[in-house]
Amino acid sequence: MSQTPRTTALDATHRALGATMTDFAGWDMPLRYGSERDEHQAVRTRAGLFDLSHMGEITVLGPDATRFLAYALVGNIATIGPGRARYTMICQEDGGILDDLIVYRRGPVESPEFMVVANAGNAQVVLDALTERAASFDVEVRDDRDAYALIAVQGPASPAILASVTDADLDGLKYYAGLPGTVAGVEALIARTGYTGEDGFELFVAPGDAVALWEALTAAGAGAGLVPCGLSCRDTLRLEAGMPLYGHELTTALTPFDAGLGRVVKFEKEGDFVGRAALEKAAADAAEQPPRTLVGLVAEGRRVPRAGYPVVADGQVVGEVTSGAPSPTLGKPVAMAYVDAAHAAPGTPGVGVDIRGSHEPYEVVALPFYKRQK
Repeated sequence: MSQTPRTTALDATHRALGATMTDFAGWDMPLRYGSERDEHQAVRTRAGLFDLSHMGEITVLGPDATRFLAYALVGNIATIGPGRARYTMICQEDGGILDDLIVYRRGPVESPEFMVVANAGNAQVVLDALTERAASFDVEVRDDRDAYALIAVQGPASPAILASVTDADLDGLKYYAGLPGTVAGVEALIARTGYTGEDGFELFVAPGDAVALWEALTAAGAGAGLVPCGLSCRDTLRLEAGMPLYGHELTTALTPFDAGLGRVVKFEKEGDFVGRAALEKAAADAAEQPPRTLVGLVAEGRRVPRAGYPVVADGQVVGEVTSGAPSPTLGKPVAMAYVDAAHAAPGTPGVGVDIRGSHEPYEVVALPFYKRQK
């Protein structure tokens, strides 16, 4: 028996705006409000407003919080400064990826407190893993998923829009940093993070403040071309930016080294961590015999590849598409795919995607497909 999807604090707002809703990771979320292409282009050229309240916030605090997270995650948490954030991963003992995460240091070094933000579909898995791994540490692992709504403003106009409704020093707020502040009279954690390839901010607020904040940002962005945006354009934006999506480019069957993200694994940190032995072997194997490599594919025709479609060359399957969609920015279908090392170099001839029995030619390119001008 299927469960009724959860709703965010902005559910009535989305419906009043005419959003097409969809069940995503157990949440009823806006897929699009009108044209997903227009929403995509708004974020690339102006600004978009997103409800991301389905993401999973987990608070970790206590005397051993820093040492605990260094053990539970693959990153070096001790080097995250107060008010900063870091992209990292939580892995199984065998090195398989349970989820990719952003960890925010909320408190000072002498009184450690962190917020771990997990993907919606993995929030319970991450919470359970952290709780289990905390057994021998003096820490509290707290499920704070109901304590926050998360609203994002993304796009080149986002700094000016947000600056018009906050006294926070946005100019001094670096990428992957967060600070407490007031936005349109609402207390928020203001983070300069995002999943679109553009400059932007994610605002963690109490659920009861979400509607007021959404309306204030909508009014502030009216003259700058800000539009509400759904999950559909968020996916094409992250795809163009070459950002991995859990369940597609990242799974428990892959290690960070398989995904080309071995840089997030910090072997130099003190002490053991979950998955260290397996990941050391994965790193050595990748250096000696590279596994399939994550690459970009750009269509020569108009047919769109989808996740799971075979990548082919010389009549043989040499890889698999993990994500694919029409790219509004490039004007062509694009895909990310894992392919054998022999066919991974940009410009490798003869590579295509088997789309329902038809070999469609694709150009192998380096990721990302799109990189914003600084």
